[in-house]
Order: sequence, then C-alpha cells, then structure tokens
Amino acid sequence: MNIAILAHEKFPDRAKTALGVLRYGDYDVTAVLDRNNDGSRVGNFVSDVQDAPIVAGMDDLETDEIDALLIGIAPIGGKFDESWRDDVRTALEGGCDVIAGLHYFLETDDEFARLAAEHDCELRDVRKPPADLTVADGVAGEVDAEIILTVGTDCSVGKMTTTMELARDARDAGYDAAVIPTGQTGILIEGWGHPIDRVVSDFTAGAVEEMILEIGDDHDYLFVEGQGSIVHPAYSAVTCGILHGSMADQLVLCHTAGKEVIHGYESFELPALQTYVDLYEGLSEPVSAATVTAGVLNTSGLEDEAAAREAVSAYATELGVPTTDPIRFGTDDVLESLL
Repeated sequence: MNIAILAHEKFPDRAKTALGVLRYGDYDVTAVLDRNNDGSRVGNFVSDVQDAPIVAGMDDLETDEIDALLIGIAPIGGKFDESWRDDVRTALEGGCDVIAGLHYFLETDDEFARLAAEHDCELRDVRKPPADLTVADGVAGEVDAEIILTVGTDCSVGKMTTTMELARDARDAGYDAAVIPTGQTGILIEGWGHPIDRVVSDFTAGAVEEMILEIGDDHDYLFVEGQGSIVHPAYSAVTCGILHGSMADQLVLCHTAGKEVIHGYESFELPALQTYVDLYEGLSEPVSAATVTAGVLNTSGLEDEAAAREAVSAYATELGVPTTDPIRFGTDDVLESLL
C-alpha cells in the first residue's frame, strides 16, 4: 500500500505514530506531510527508517498514486486538529482512504463521511474497539508462551519501539515470537489488535487477555506493547489494565535519559526508579508475580555516543538488570536475559 503520512509541525520528535510506521510498518511511504520541514527528507532527521520526501501538504502530491493518507500524530487526548482538515479533504476528493488513530473518529465527521461516500473511500478509525469485549477471566497466564510486557516511567519513552525491536530481533535469532499490539501505532504496524486506551475500563484487562488467548499457544514468546505509566495522573488506569490483563511473566522498564517530569503534566516529577520497580512488581504480584528483568533507556536526546553509553550503563547499575538502547546499541544482552 502506498501512503502519505500527516505529521504537521511534529516531525520527528512528537510524531511517534509516523516514526513507528516508517520504521516497522509494511507500507510504501510516498511522502510525509509537515509544513515546517517542506522540501526536506525523512533521512535528514532520522537515519534508520524508510526515507521519503517531506512536503507541505496533499496538494503537493499526485493523489492517484497514493492509496491512503495516514494521520501520524497522536496528540494528548487524541483530538483532531482543524489545521489538518484541508489535507484530509484533498485526500478524500482524490480517492484516497484516510487512516487515523485518534479518539476523534473520522467516520463521525459529517464532511469526511460525505466525501468518503462520494469518492468511494474508506475512513479507518483504528482506535475504535470492537463492541463485544468483556471482563477478564484471569487466564492469560495459562497460555504456553512466555509473556513479556514493556512498562514505562512515562508516556512516549519507547515502549512500542522496544516491543517491536525485541520481537523482531528474537525472531531473527530463531525464536518463535509475536507482538500483542495495544495502541494505534502497534495496530497499524501489526495489522490487528485492540486500542486499550479506548476500551471501557471494566474491559481493558479482558481485551488484553483476549488477544493473548488468541495467539498465546501458537508462539513461545509474546511481547506485549505497554501503554502509559503506573504513576501517570491521566493514563495509569490503562497501564494497570494491561499489567493485570496480560498476566506477564517478565517486565521491561523503559525510560528516557534525562527525563525528570511527566510529559504534558510537568508539575508532576518522576519518582525514583526503584519506586517504579516496586510499584510494577507489587501490583503484578497478586496476579502473576512478574519481575523487572530488563531495562531500556531511550538516549535519542543525547548526541554524543559515549554519553549515551554512560547513561545506559548507569541505568543498568541502578536497576540491577541488563539494559540497552535498542535503536542505538541493539538488543543482544537484554534478549539473552529475557529468553
């Protein structure tokens, strides 16, 4: 599928869906839309993902060469930014489907629904959960697979990236591993999954359990994509739902080097790392007794490689478990510990 990715004014640092799809998705990316970086290329900013030109908008592209426009931004609250409307309108008028992972469903927008019907296009809202989800039965731990969950000190610290890197590298090493996608980016990459942060609270654990039961006996290892943080003032409920629903065997604690406050809630300081270990393991213990057996440190904000290695080493020492930055330094030591 040929797609264009909308990432206006957020690429690359705050467009994690765009980056995830560029790095792991099975799409041919024709262009990235970012009016702030018009005329540049993806490779000028990020070197280890699919390269593509960056343009100001859909008007700069031949829509008959594009199958879909994908909204590659996941803002706090999942709202639709009205500055994107012209690009979505142009895409639909040109016969392109539109894919979004927002809490704002495009199919409920009168203009978009009308244009989609007129031009025979699909509006795909990947953050819309199925209607038949139920509460958990507490049986995810009975599957044959070892269940490994990524957890974080905050949102946007690398849980999805870590999940994808560990699963891919495990498969490359000959292990039978699969991903349990729980967010819009993971769903777009894997082609299936439940958007846990959109599921009714009573059913969050059940939605995770359902996915694990679906494929848990077909693989030796399941890498579950974590969401949020257990101390996040807005998203902790999603984190706990995934923790208990997955009945994880092992936890990988993800953190960003130098991060001290919660993104978007800067009046809340991050607690000490040991507090996270105690909270995650303590909450897990009555259900599945998972332990933090590895760590991942996002060092993308550190330009100097020596400083990045020093930061990873310090993080490993503080946690007392194997640690890496999977993008910068690979996953060998962490995978050896996990598998």
